[in-house]
Amino acid sequence: MQPPAGSQVSRVPAQRTPSEQLPPAQPAPTPQPPRRRLRTVLIVVGGVLALVGMGAAITGFVWYNRAAAPDRSAPDVVVDNYLRAFLVDRNDVRADQFTCKDGADLQALRELRLEMQQRESNFNVTVRVTWGPLTRNPSGDGESVGTTLTISGSADGVPRSSRREDWTFVVIEDDEGWRVCAGAKAS
Repeated sequence: MQPPAGSQVSRVPAQRTPSEQLPPAQPAPTPQPPRRRLRTVLIVVGGVLALVGMGAAITGFVWYNRAAAPDRSAPDVVVDNYLRAFLVDRNDVRADQFTCKDGADLQALRELRLEMQQRESNFNVTVRVTWGPLTRNPSGDGESVGTTLTISGSADGVPRSSRREDWTFVVIEDDEGWRVCAGAKAS
């Protein structure tokens, strides 16, 4: 209700009777930080980081597997990889990944590598092998791949000698791809 116009309104608060008095005011509780929200955020961030970490680990494993797996996709590719592993890197374990499982006839290549090692030891030279184009020819059970090996020696970076030899490799395909089963110097 509004006072009539021109009248003065008293600014004194109305007196209340004891029954109308409010209970004494209690101090307001201090606000607690929202722990539920923080916990939820930490759980979500932790879950996302775990998923990203697992994804990165799986991706790394797949890439490593692809890089480490031997490429036996074609006859010329497997001969190139075998020559690199056996004659250049001189890594028998890696070279075996490119050879036939049931007794490959690669004695002539083993003798060539032994000769290279003996020359290095006897004459204090470095012997390197390179090869030219790899030529595929269909044959009975698989294919033969021909190439020319260039065997060169050098001492202190200075070329000393070089020779070229024509070689033929027999390559057969199995369940895991192509494999080198024989290799010999062409006559």
